[in-house]
Amino acid sequence: MKKFWALFFGFWPILAIWACWISPDRNWWFPGEAMSPIGERIDGLFYLILGIITVVFIGTQIALGYVLWQGAVKEEGKKAIFSHGSHSLELIWTVVPAFVLIFIALYQMDVWAEFRIQTFYPAQTQEDGPRFELTARQFEWRVRYPEPGTQLQNQPQPGDLYAVNEMHVTAGRPVKFNLRTDDVQHAFFAPQLRVKQDAVAGLIIPIWVEIPKAGDYEVVCAELCGWGHYKMRATLVAEPQVKVDEYLHNLQIEQNFDGVVTGDDQDE
Repeated sequence: MKKFWALFFGFWPILAIWACWISPDRNWWFPGEAMSPIGERIDGLFYLILGIITVVFIGTQIALGYVLWQGAVKEEGKKAIFSHGSHSLELIWTVVPAFVLIFIALYQMDVWAEFRIQTFYPAQTQEDGPRFELTARQFEWRVRYPEPGTQLQNQPQPGDLYAVNEMHVTAGRPVKFNLRTDDVQHAFFAPQLRVKQDAVAGLIIPIWVEIPKAGDYEVVCAELCGWGHYKMRATLVAEPQVKVDEYLHNLQIEQNFDGVVTGDDQDE
């Protein structure tokens, strides 16, 4: 019976390793490949840490399995071997993990600096400035664009344009925008882009994205923000600049329409 339990507990680590091995092909890790350059670098960090953890996991499970099996096959009446410890082993399993953690901390600094620190943002975002403001609120995403031809201001301006749950950005170009919240803490999360940032009350937090391929990308709230959290979704539309300009132009016409149809409007 002891052998059965040793094999039983040895089976589950093997199953876990097998499940992790097939996960990438089945999209269990991520919702598809990263669709942004920064997302590809974040994936690289993920797989680096995963590789280190896998090596440690396999090593510890082999050691644990060995101990279990030796206990299962031990002859009745045979005394166990006791050890009072080893200073060399204690030094090794203290120093080695410390060096591994330092390596990970230093290796990832440039990636997180590029994503989090404005001075490391792409030069294009510094030149263009924020293209729109995204305000999270229970339970929707409100978008404020500056009037075409003007720069976005922190405070709403008379000519600003507004939309709900739909953001349009230029494909193939770094785009910066400001993130805010009207009430509780929310979190902007674009899974396909690997971009995530909390929205904190009282703060204006800049984010940048670069989407090489045109298309529609899902945005969700990744912070439990209330009963309607599950339905707080939006769409990030990446398209050519001409399409973005056309969208803003139509939004401006729609927003300024006063409900009165004139002869000129009918001719158009």
